[in-house]
Amino acid sequence: MLGEFTNKIAVVTGGSRGIGREIALELARSGAQTVIVSSSAENLASAAKTVTAVGLAPVTIAADLRTLAGCQQAFDSVSDKFNRCDILVCSAGATRAGNFTELPDEAWVDGYALKFLGCVRMCRLFWPLLKAAQGSFVNIGGGAARSPGADFSIGASVNAAMGNFSKALSQLGKRDGVNVNVIHPGATETERFYQLLEQRSKASGKSVEQLKQEATAKDGLRRLGKPTDVAALALFLCSKSAEHIQGTAIAVDGGSTVGYY
Repeated sequence: MLGEFTNKIAVVTGGSRGIGREIALELARSGAQTVIVSSSAENLASAAKTVTAVGLAPVTIAADLRTLAGCQQAFDSVSDKFNRCDILVCSAGATRAGNFTELPDEAWVDGYALKFLGCVRMCRLFWPLLKAAQGSFVNIGGGAARSPGADFSIGASVNAAMGNFSKALSQLGKRDGVNVNVIHPGATETERFYQLLEQRSKASGKSVEQLKQEATAKDGLRRLGKPTDVAALALFLCSKSAEHIQGTAIAVDGGSTVGYY
């Protein structure tokens, strides 16, 4: 897809680390002008160097997407600079793992504020620009949406809510010419993955290494996922070749989701 996204404006939330950064990197490599949004100026600076090495220097926006003001700040920055958005990828989100009875109310509020409400608000704000560009929206959920576990009740419910919201939004997308799809990554080797293992280790009493091995062994996987696995699909879903794919939720998990849907 080299050059396919030339002259396209691609906004990636959570684009300073992990899966979001890899998606921004691949979009830039394919010619897009990327805009990466994160709450950490330090992480943004590091990501900007990585992206600039393969494509156009990204626009970086430090904003707290847990708040409406932060989402508005991100939108205003893109609108003022480009007045255009062809691609929106919502990859921001960091829900806590742990024993259900020990997870405080604040953890639930924070989980929904960033990953779910941040996504909803960004979509609502950017929708007129996406409609004008006949663009694409890709929502990065998670495999727990379909395979929930007792030690990840926040993430499972948030990801399920995101998937349902995206399906509803795809009906508007059909009318307005915006492609809306979801990617549900499985266990993927990122900083976030190892943070979750640490939290699950405390909840279960198992070691991090044991949990890492179980992440592949229990489902017979050949390996853990890599951010590039998810980025490759995201790039395709934003491409011309995928314009007839609408309202889908696709797992990138090596086959760990055993359900039919």
